[in-house]
Amino acid sequence: MTTNAAAAPGSSPALLIVEDDLALQRQIRWSLDSFEAVTAADRESALLQFRRHTPPVVTMDLGLPPDPDAVSEGFKLLGQLLDIDPKVKVIVLTGQNAQEHALRAVAQGAYDFLAKPFEPDVLKLTVERALRLAELQAENRRLQSAQSSDALGGLITRDAQMLKIARTIERVASSNATVMLLGESGTGKEVLAQGLHAASKRAGRFVAINCAAIPENLLESELFGYEKGAFTGASKTTPGKIETAHNGTLMLDEIGDLPASLQAKLLRFLEQRTIERLGGRSEIAVDVRVVCATHQDLKNQIREGRFREDLYYRLAEIVVEIPPLRERTGDAVLLAHAFLRRFAQEQRRNGLALSEEAILAIENHAWPGNVRELLNCVKRAAIMADGDRLKAEDLGLAASERDEGVGEVRSDLNLRAIRDEAERGAIVTALARTNGNIGRAAELLGISRPTIYDLMKRLGIKP
Repeated sequence: MTTNAAAAPGSSPALLIVEDDLALQRQIRWSLDSFEAVTAADRESALLQFRRHTPPVVTMDLGLPPDPDAVSEGFKLLGQLLDIDPKVKVIVLTGQNAQEHALRAVAQGAYDFLAKPFEPDVLKLTVERALRLAELQAENRRLQSAQSSDALGGLITRDAQMLKIARTIERVASSNATVMLLGESGTGKEVLAQGLHAASKRAGRFVAINCAAIPENLLESELFGYEKGAFTGASKTTPGKIETAHNGTLMLDEIGDLPASLQAKLLRFLEQRTIERLGGRSEIAVDVRVVCATHQDLKNQIREGRFREDLYYRLAEIVVEIPPLRERTGDAVLLAHAFLRRFAQEQRRNGLALSEEAILAIENHAWPGNVRELLNCVKRAAIMADGDRLKAEDLGLAASERDEGVGEVRSDLNLRAIRDEAERGAIVTALARTNGNIGRAAELLGISRPTIYDLMKRLGIKP
């Protein structure tokens, strides 16, 4: 085993060079002398160095001892490096006639490949690009972590309406008020409900039940539970969802589909905070925070006699209306970047990125299925796309103008408000297009970094 730590004392090496030919190892080290690096000559020493120093970039030969003429050790090392750190950028060095091995390595998660003998300048440029990408991704993760440090960390948004909703959720979280979430299907109602539960610091569980997905004859037992022998097949006493959520949060999804026969029983629970299991005789006290959600117009259902008005007002102590994705400035692209990072990591295709064409198509699509539709589009593209730069056709989208909302005339002619809104929309859109990179967003907008920082601070836009 041969290793050589070439990093300066106290510094963190940016590069691991894995090469069993010591002469070639020195040549690579000389070509990359501007980078702090550590070296290794076999798989075991490479893993040791990688775990010790966690460099963001690795250059490696696929032919390693004990069988340097084969590639089994190299591919084994590649898989182990990606298992330790899926974000690492691995540059594979191959022989002139080993392109199939290089392509296989890239398919398994390598960042790039170069054929031997390589041009030193090309190798240096490839390493510089890999390091730059790693730095940008690390900065983006840091910014996301800072933005998501609160209980609503699962909410990815820069839209003003959604940020206002997040603050509302945080304010009401410590109370026991029942919250009603209204919005189209796929807008993220359960994400907000989970954020509300996390912010409430309640000791119990978050329990969700979809009132539309369970047959009416089973829904009552699912909600309230049942005693042994309450009906045929009730072989043991079983707590319901309400009881299971004791000291926690109960989410009643699609509350508009709750059968009329259960609306009165739910109302009684909300008033008394006690339940009776099916077949039971004793009342059970339950301390639970109730959140309900629906895409339906409950007030219209009240007028039609399909939903109890008294139950509505018990459920609607705090009403939160969630805008559809098409009305959230910049969020579609912001979410697409986030989803693509997740699925690229799952598929070990760390080089996946959205092309400019795909970004424009995402911005122009109306997203009738909202966030759920966007997530499915990106997941399918991450699995099926041939190249690393996703195109509009990979997402199943056409790069056409959105029909809705074009050419609307404003009735509000306050110049300052119009200018602030336009500046905010432009900055949020630029940040979404550049995946949160403030420097690139400033370049896209044609302004300096200090200017964009000042504007973001004035307009209340988080990094």
